[in-house]
Amino acid sequence: MIMILGIEKELAIFLQAVLSGNQVCLAYDVLRVFRRLVKHNLLFVSIEDIAFWIGTGFYLFVRIYQTSNGTIRWYFVLGVLFGGCSTYYVIEKLAKKYIAKFKKR
Repeated sequence: MIMILGIEKELAIFLQAVLSGNQVCLAYDVLRVFRRLVKHNLLFVSIEDIAFWIGTGFYLFVRIYQTSNGTIRWYFVLGVLFGGCSTYYVIEKLAKKYIAKFKKR
């Protein structure tokens, strides 16, 4: 069964993909902060990365299934990439700003 979506539905799917990308990026940032607080050797870092990306794969699979019945749409992939990249650069910029202020004190 081929389903033709309206532009409103496609926009909603794209925005959900952007939010999914934001969540994945924020989750990885939490993992990075944890690694700075608790020192790890390379084996544990590798295990954490593998577990994170397997979990991310399952999470994105569920999101794709929920939004478009399992059909991978190119704008969903672009939305996830856009959400992740935009979150990364915004957080990086804010973090550098506040770390610089903290170091001055």
